[in-house]
Amino acid sequence: MTKHTCTLMHCDSMVRVLLPPMRAEMVSRLVQKQGLSQSDAAKRLGVTRAAVSQYLSRKRGAGEVMISSEMDAMIDRWALAVVTGESDINLCDVCQCAKKSAEVLTLLSAR
Repeated sequence: MTKHTCTLMHCDSMVRVLLPPMRAEMVSRLVQKQGLSQSDAAKRLGVTRAAVSQYLSRKRGAGEVMISSEMDAMIDRWALAVVTGESDINLCDVCQCAKKSAEVLTLLSAR
């Protein structure tokens, strides 16, 4: 296995390919599991209520990204961070988690 170095191109691909589906899933969890209204979720995220609606209907964030159990837990932590205002994850954590999945790495390197 080769060691992957963080490059701007890799991060750019990750942000375009991986984060939108993750964000859509996180918004879904905010509304469905955390019980936030679409308006409250929109305020906390700094987006419009229409954007939240589009995430929920997958008009935004549609993508074919396999979510591992570790990534699933990270999305739950992200949703909790939105609710509490206290985050313990960052973009590099997401990337490190994604690197563990060969399918995600292949998807990102193809971009």
